[in-house]
Amino acid sequence: MLGHRTLNMEDYLTILKRRWWIIAIPTIIFPMIAIGITFFIPPRYISETLVLIDQQKVPDEFVRSVVNENLDSRLASMREQILSRSQLQPIIDKYNLYADQKMTMDGRIDLARTNIDILPIHSEINGGRGLPGFKIRFTASDPHTAQQVCEEITTLFTKANLRQRQEAALGTTDFLKEQLDEAKRTLDDEDAKVAAFESQYFGEQPSDEANNVSVLSTLRSQLDATTQAISDLEQAKQLNEAMLAQPQSTPAFATAVQSPQVQQKELDALTARKADLETRYHADYPDVKEVDRQIAKLQKEMAEAPAAPPPATPTTPSVNPADTVRAQNIKIAIQAINLKIQNKQKEQEQIQQQIHTYQSRIIATPQVEAQYKQLTRDAQTSQSLYSSLLAQNNTAKEATALENRQEGESFRLLDEANLPESPSWPKQSVFVGGGLASGLALGLLIVALLEYKDTALRTERDIWDFMQLPTLAIIAWSGDVADLRPSKPSRPKRTFSRKPSKELVADSSG
Repeated sequence: MLGHRTLNMEDYLTILKRRWWIIAIPTIIFPMIAIGITFFIPPRYISETLVLIDQQKVPDEFVRSVVNENLDSRLASMREQILSRSQLQPIIDKYNLYADQKMTMDGRIDLARTNIDILPIHSEINGGRGLPGFKIRFTASDPHTAQQVCEEITTLFTKANLRQRQEAALGTTDFLKEQLDEAKRTLDDEDAKVAAFESQYFGEQPSDEANNVSVLSTLRSQLDATTQAISDLEQAKQLNEAMLAQPQSTPAFATAVQSPQVQQKELDALTARKADLETRYHADYPDVKEVDRQIAKLQKEMAEAPAAPPPATPTTPSVNPADTVRAQNIKIAIQAINLKIQNKQKEQEQIQQQIHTYQSRIIATPQVEAQYKQLTRDAQTSQSLYSSLLAQNNTAKEATALENRQEGESFRLLDEANLPESPSWPKQSVFVGGGLASGLALGLLIVALLEYKDTALRTERDIWDFMQLPTLAIIAWSGDVADLRPSKPSRPKRTFSRKPSKELVADSSG
C-alpha cells in the first residue's frame, strides 16, 4: 500500500487481515521469553514492619516535654545515624549480607543502604500534618534474612529514639542547672549589694522619708520646749541672784527657789518627749523608762513644794543669823539651777544634732532613691530570671524523669517484621505484561515499515491517489493457474506497474 496517502479504518482492517501473523508471532513469543528471564533474575524479598508513634502519656498541662524538635527532623536524623557505617557493618557481618557478590565492605554498606526504606505515614485526620507512624522495609535475596535484618533495624530505631530523647532531656536539665546556679550567684551578689546599701544609707532610703519628716517635726517641738525651759531656768536663776544680793531676807524669799512655773514647763517638756518616744519605741525601751523616771521625780517635787506665802511687807532690815542660812540655800538653789541649765543645754545640743541628722537624711533621700532604684531594679531582674529558670529547671527535671520511666513519646511496634512468602521481584505478571506489550509493539512496527515500503496498487483509491485517473475496469483475481494445470507452467500474476504505459493512459483519457 502506498505510504504517502492517509489511511482510513478500512485500510487498517485490510492490513491487519493481510499481515496479522507478523503481529501475532512476537506477541506470543515475547511473553514466553519474559517468563523465562524471570528464572534467571535473583529474587528479592521485602520484609516490612510498622512502627506506631505513641504520644506522651502524661498531659502537657502537667509535664511539658523538653523535646520540641519536629518528628520528621528527628526521624531523618535517626535515619542518618542508623545508616552509618558503625551501625550497618555489624549487621552485615552478623548475617553475612552480599557475601556472594564479591564486593568490598564499602560497597556492601552502600548496597544495604539502598535496600533500606523508611516510609513516614501521615495522618489523614488532621490534614496530613501529623505523623502517627512509619514503615521500615528491607530487601534481601532470602526471606528469612530480610525478616531478621528488618527486626534489627527496627530495634535500632526504637533504641535511638529513646536514647535521643533521654539525652535531649538530660542535656536540657544540665544546661538549665548551670544557668540556674549562675543566676543564683548573680542574685546573691545583688542582694548583698542591696543589704550593704541599706546598711550604709540607713534612714535615708525612700521608705524612711515620711518617718524622717515626722521625727523632725517632733524634734523641733522638743527643741522649742527645751529652749523655753532654759529661758525659764535663766529667769529663776536671775531671781535667786537678786535675792542673794539683798541685805535682808525674809522667809518668803526661800520659796522663790522653788518656782512652780519652771517646774510645770519642765514637766510639759518631759511629757512631750515621752509622747514622741512612745510613737517610735515600746514602753520597756530605756529612754522611755528614763523619761518616766524624770516625770515621776518632778511630779513628786511639785507635790512636796509648800504653797507660796503672801508677799511680805517691807520692814527695816535687821541682822538675823538666819540670813546666812538663807544665802547658803539660795546659792545651793542657784547651783541646782545652773546644773539643770547645763543639762538642758546638752539636751538642746543633742536635739539640734538630731535635727541636723534628719535634715541631712531628707535632703539626701532623692539621690539615695536613684541609687536604690538602680540596685533594686537589677535585683528584681535577677530575681525574675532566677524564678523563671527555677520553674524551667523543675519542668526539665520532671520531663527527664518521665523519659527515664519511658512514659514520654515512644515508638511502639504495631506490626512485627513479616516473613515474605513470595518475592517482590521479579514478578511474572509484570514480565508477561511487558513481553506482551513489547511483542505487540514490535509486530506493529514491522507491519508499519512493510506497508510504508509496499508500492503495490490494490484498490481503486490507490490508483486514483497515484494517477488521479478513474478506473475503467476491474479484473477479479481467479487464483493461480498452476492449481488447475499442474503440467503447464503457471500463469504470471497480474500486477500493476508504478508507471503505466502511454497507451493505457491514452485509452483511459479517450
